[in-house]
Amino acid sequence: MALLLAAGMTGAGATAAQAAATAQAGTAKAGAAQAGDILAQLKAIPGMQVTEKPSTLPGYRWFWLEYRQPVDHRNPRGQWFEQRIMLQHKSADRPMVLYTSGYNTPEVMFTSEPTALVDGNQISVEYRYFTPSRPEPTDWKKDTIWQAATDEHRLIGALKTIYQGKWISTGASKGGMTAVYHKRFYPRDVDGSVVYVAPNDVNNNDDRAYDKFFQTVGTDPECRANVKALARKFLERRTEMLKRFKAAADENGWTFDILRTQDRAFENSVMDYEWGFWQYSLQSACATLPKAADATDDQLYETLDNISGLSFYSDQGLAPYIPYYYQAGTQLGWPTPKFKHLRPLLRYEDSYQPRTYVPRDIPMRFDNGRAMRDIDSWVRGNANHMLFLYGANDPWGSEPFRLGRGSRDSAVYVAPGMNHSGRLIAKLPSDQQSKAIADVKRWAGLGAGMQTFKAGLVADDPLQLQRPPL
Repeated sequence: MALLLAAGMTGAGATAAQAAATAQAGTAKAGAAQAGDILAQLKAIPGMQVTEKPSTLPGYRWFWLEYRQPVDHRNPRGQWFEQRIMLQHKSADRPMVLYTSGYNTPEVMFTSEPTALVDGNQISVEYRYFTPSRPEPTDWKKDTIWQAATDEHRLIGALKTIYQGKWISTGASKGGMTAVYHKRFYPRDVDGSVVYVAPNDVNNNDDRAYDKFFQTVGTDPECRANVKALARKFLERRTEMLKRFKAAADENGWTFDILRTQDRAFENSVMDYEWGFWQYSLQSACATLPKAADATDDQLYETLDNISGLSFYSDQGLAPYIPYYYQAGTQLGWPTPKFKHLRPLLRYEDSYQPRTYVPRDIPMRFDNGRAMRDIDSWVRGNANHMLFLYGANDPWGSEPFRLGRGSRDSAVYVAPGMNHSGRLIAKLPSDQQSKAIADVKRWAGLGAGMQTFKAGLVADDPLQLQRPPL
């Protein structure tokens, strides 16, 4: 179902021609009237609820949107739900950046790197099944990459009646994956895609790339060795670590029904420690870690909590991410590094998989990589106007997207020394940075003049640092 709205429609009932004429008048009065029209235009979209909030970014208005979506786009007569979207409106004649978080949408204003480059509008779309964009009752079988891509397709169709300029999609991590999947199913929806730190687990049974990464990451062998030694030390002092973990759980009311026991939760946090350090820290942060050889129990517990975040492994920490783990265990795949340096101290190594993190009353079945093979094949053979960016020290980049003979006007860049960031164009070598900026601006229909990043704009999704290592 395509929901269409005549461009220029206003709350006063003006025709599209009248609205266009007013916009062209050029007087201060007409400009002020046009600025007020966007609220009415948004409210006029069928199925759209709109609330304007006070803006915290100069030059933008901020709207919280709820858009009515079918749970199953193949059966629009069935159940529906409200999908949450945050709109940062600058001007209807500026480019629109579609930011796909892949998770919740942040409840604060922020500017993605492409938005800063094109000086455009931005919508941040909450992924289906993340609260509150979750249908009740919940049919988990509809939490698929095609259904989510069709959410975005349908939303874009509605908003393009207002924002008729160029569109750029972007996202980081699972949000970057989401941008790729949307482009695969609806390649004409956007004019370009800027994809950050998106893993491509096309062969879920072959994870040797992750083991190689942890053997070679960075330029400091002592740093690598100490991170590994710390993870082993947590297990050697399991009793003392669990004593502190239990005290924190009792104090904060954490429960462990999903992971069953605190011991199991603790061990999963240990298996995440090395991954979490390299995902969220730069190599320079090695200097802040205790030395495994002489660390006290308190120092060990503190660094484990700081890097892995022990509260995350409680029911309260896992609950917001169940839709992600469901998708990882049904379509996306997941990394399974070998933990040779932690053996024989591990008791629950087999629990390091998505099924562990999803309540047992939610059925799951992995598609054996069918969906990801389709995506990988499409990118290699059809990628057009796509920019893939990775951090050299980010474990998620171990299995990246790769371009093939059929890809056109696309590129893959790796930022030296960087981690799991949505702000990597600014970290590229100067020649690659210039090329990437020129490509993004060209796709957005802008001139080729040099663009610098404006001071004060927050480029990273603020939820990025809260996301799970696995």
